[in-house]
Amino acid sequence: MNSLDLIDSFSEFKQLKNIDRPTMMKVLEDVFRTLLKKKYGETDNFDIIVNTDKGDLEIWQRRTIVEDGEVENPYTQITLSEAHKIQDDFEIGEETYEKIELESFGRRSVLAARQTLVSRILDLEKDETYKKYKDRIGDIISAEVYQVWKKEILLLDEEGNELLLPKSEQIKTDFYKKGETVRAVVKRVDLRNNSPVIILSRTDTAFLAKLLEQEVPEIFDGLIVIKNIVREPGEKAKVVVESFDDRIDPVGACVGVKGSRIHGIVRELRNENIDILNHTNNLQLMVQRALAPAKIISIDINQDKKRISAYLDPDQISLAIGKRGVNIKLASRLVGFEIDVYREGGEEEEADFDIDLDEFSDEIEQWMIDDLKRIGCDTARSVLNLSREELVRRTDLEEEMIDDIIRILKTEFENEGEEVAEAKPSAPAAAETEAAGDAGEEA
Repeated sequence: MNSLDLIDSFSEFKQLKNIDRPTMMKVLEDVFRTLLKKKYGETDNFDIIVNTDKGDLEIWQRRTIVEDGEVENPYTQITLSEAHKIQDDFEIGEETYEKIELESFGRRSVLAARQTLVSRILDLEKDETYKKYKDRIGDIISAEVYQVWKKEILLLDEEGNELLLPKSEQIKTDFYKKGETVRAVVKRVDLRNNSPVIILSRTDTAFLAKLLEQEVPEIFDGLIVIKNIVREPGEKAKVVVESFDDRIDPVGACVGVKGSRIHGIVRELRNENIDILNHTNNLQLMVQRALAPAKIISIDINQDKKRISAYLDPDQISLAIGKRGVNIKLASRLVGFEIDVYREGGEEEEADFDIDLDEFSDEIEQWMIDDLKRIGCDTARSVLNLSREELVRRTDLEEEMIDDIIRILKTEFENEGEEVAEAKPSAPAAAETEAAGDAGEEA
C-alpha cells in the first residue's frame, strides 16, 4: 500500500464528479493529518504536499535543532549531532526537513486512511449531488432509463447520478423501456438516510411551463409571461398568458405559425390538448375564455360562495363540460370558482344533448369516424339511433368494429353523468344537465 493507491481512489472520483481542486486538497490533507496525529500526537510541524493530477504525495517533518541533551519533544526537536548527520552546516535554532515515508505508518494505519478517504469521497459525492439538483428544481433535464419498476422508474443522468420518476409523476400513457431517454422537470430533492433522492415529474405544471419557455423565445426573453397553468396530464391543459408588448399577440406567439411551436409540446405530453388563453382581470370574460369553445349566454357570480352559474344553449352544454368533465374542471381551477352550467330556459327546454364523433378520436380510429360520417352519422346519438344491422349494412365496417363503437359510445353516455355530478355535488340541476352531454370540443 503506497501513496499512489490512495491518490488513485481520489483521482478517479475527481474525474467523474468534477470536484474543485481546493476541496480535493482539503479532503486529502485532512485524511493524512488524522494519520499523523494518531502516530505523533500533533501535526503542526508537518507539511503535506499533494499533487492530485500526478498522484504524488509527500509528507515532510519539520524539527527545530537544539543542544544535545535538551530535546523535550523528539517529534518537534532534534539534537545538533543528529542534525549534522542530515547536513553538516546545520546550526542551533534552524529547522530540519525530513521526508516521512507512508510505509512507516504500518499497513493497518494506511488501510484505515484509505477507508476514511473513501468515506469522505462518498459524503462529498452526496453533498455535490444534493447541491446541484437543489439549485435545478424547476429545470428540465434529460436522463436515461436504467430500471423500470412497478411504482417508479430509475434513471441515470450524464454523470451517473440516480434519479427517480414515480408512477404518480408520469403521464398515464407514458411507457418507457431501458435505455430510452426521458425528459422531465426536477420537482424536489429529498434526503433519505443522509442520501439525496431526486424526484422528477412529467405531470407538474412546471414541466409545461418550461417546455413553453424553451419553444417560445418571447417567454424566455420575458416579453410574454405565463400567468397560470392548470392541467389534467395527458388529456388537457389551459395556459393563461399575457404580453408586456402591445405589438405581440401572446396567444399567437405561443401557438406559432400553423401550430409549429405548440405541436412539439403536445407530442412531448402524449397528445395533451393545450388551450392558450389571453389574460384578463375581468372575471366574466375570463370565465368565457376558460369554458371555450362553448358560447355562454349569461353568467351569475356568487362571490361569497365562490360559485359561478353559466347559462348556455343546450347544444353548448357538452362543449362546456368537455369529455369526462375535464374542460369544466380545468376552467373552475383556472378562475378559482366552482362553475355550474345550466341550460338556458331551465328544465322546460327540451333538447337531446349529443357528442360530436370527433371527440372519440382517441378511442375510435379516424377512418372509422369518416366512414360513419359518410352515411350521415356525425354525432354519437345519430350512430346509436341506428340498429347494429343497419350500421353493418350501410358502412364498410366489420361487425366487431361496429360492436366496439357502440360499446364506446354507450359507455361514455352512461358514465358522464356520475363523473360530472361528483365534480359539482351542490348543483343538482347542473349535474342533471351534464348527464345528458359529455364531450366538449378539445382545442
